[in-house]
Amino acid sequence: MNITVIGDGAWGTALALNMIRNGHRVKIWGAFPEYLDEISVRRENYKFLPGVKLPEELFFEKDLAASADHQDMILLATPTQYLRNVLKNLSSTFDRSIPVINVAKGIEINSWKRISQIVEDELGSVDFIDLSGPSHAEEVSRKVPTAVVAASADFSSAQTVQKLMMNENFRVYTSDDVTGVELGGALKNVMAIAAGIIDGMKLGDNPKAAMMTRGVSEMGRLGEALGGQKATFAGLSGIGDLIVTCCSGHSRNRHVGEELGRGKKMEEIQKAMGMVVAEGVPTACGAKALAEKHGVSTPIIDEIYNIVYKNRSVTEAIKALMNRDAKPEVC
Repeated sequence: MNITVIGDGAWGTALALNMIRNGHRVKIWGAFPEYLDEISVRRENYKFLPGVKLPEELFFEKDLAASADHQDMILLATPTQYLRNVLKNLSSTFDRSIPVINVAKGIEINSWKRISQIVEDELGSVDFIDLSGPSHAEEVSRKVPTAVVAASADFSSAQTVQKLMMNENFRVYTSDDVTGVELGGALKNVMAIAAGIIDGMKLGDNPKAAMMTRGVSEMGRLGEALGGQKATFAGLSGIGDLIVTCCSGHSRNRHVGEELGRGKKMEEIQKAMGMVVAEGVPTACGAKALAEKHGVSTPIIDEIYNIVYKNRSVTEAIKALMNRDAKPEVC
């Protein structure tokens, strides 16, 4: 198949490599033409996936419209907060019969929309598949065994992506719960900030285990209220992605939390990260807004929002969580 990856970050690049290993013809579009020229010559995405050699079979396209022309499938790997503008620029020439796979994770700020909803806004009705799960680009690019889930309202489309991506190092399951899979991938980033705070404060294992467990419950409550299936949050895109993001040194969201736990301010942390995006930061705002709109209790999300946007101290946030009214455990 001929496939275009829209986005030249680590995850898009890692999946491009995986698809090339499966015999597909892949090209990458990025927002900065000069950088595409650099990585095309160096054969290394040195800003986002350093140390991984890019094969000659991987091509780079600087023209957005041309990148999607005569392709069999488009893979969206653009950070959530930038995706709408990219799709606006693509919409006038885009062939709506081409399936669209999304691999980014997040909720758009202000609209509070999931990526499938942004795609529908800008491209109309297309064959949409969401790919999510515990999968760091750094490991996938090096053929570390990985399992993810492809979700589509059309089961045959999920199976097509399964066949496209799956090999001995990359296992793909299928699901019909697009909403749940999207929200699992988005909400776990907020929990990863919480996990990083615990690690940055060197509080130990007990609070991190408690936060992750109650975090899954919180994700499931909100996900179900928004139309997802609660069982999805016990799967790869829910608890699976939560575990890897909360525990790994690769996680950008956990890194943000660690720095907060060490006493740094958000402005300082984001400035130091440069072009690297931590989707849990805007998602905390969106998740809190959606929870309030639907009357869902999300105490962990609320406190991460307070820390990130209201300058609440991490000590006060933990105290507020621990001093909540006593209640039975509900999963």
